[in-house]
Amino acid sequence: MILTATCHCGATRIDILKAPEGGRTCNCTYCHRVGAVWAYFASADVSIHSATHDRMYSASGWLNQHHFCGHCGGNTHGDSPDWASAYNADGTPKGEAGVVPEQRIVAINMRLVDGFDLNSLPVEALDGRNNW
Repeated sequence: MILTATCHCGATRIDILKAPEGGRTCNCTYCHRVGAVWAYFASADVSIHSATHDRMYSASGWLNQHHFCGHCGGNTHGDSPDWASAYNADGTPKGEAGVVPEQRIVAINMRLVDGFDLNSLPVEALDGRNNW
């Protein structure tokens, strides 16, 4: 099953090669403003097309990259370190503490997938405002 996410004007199209296992909302100062439901995928499981108007914003300079369409403003996806590859769910390191993982992960705004029933997706609320 291929899911396709598009910004409002259609300038950015993202094909997702597998169904999401779950989604996340976040109340950090960025996510709270954009209202996305994020689903996370390995880079190999997404294909980004027609991104001529792609713009990137990062409050950290490079660590977490938030992408949006420069034409219509739709928040399409993010690219960040795959923290789960280096840290356990309780925050303890799997190896050396303080390491920023080299492996990256792609977050797709599932609100941009036409025909996808968001109610069928288990969504976890993250407290990014207080925990990051």
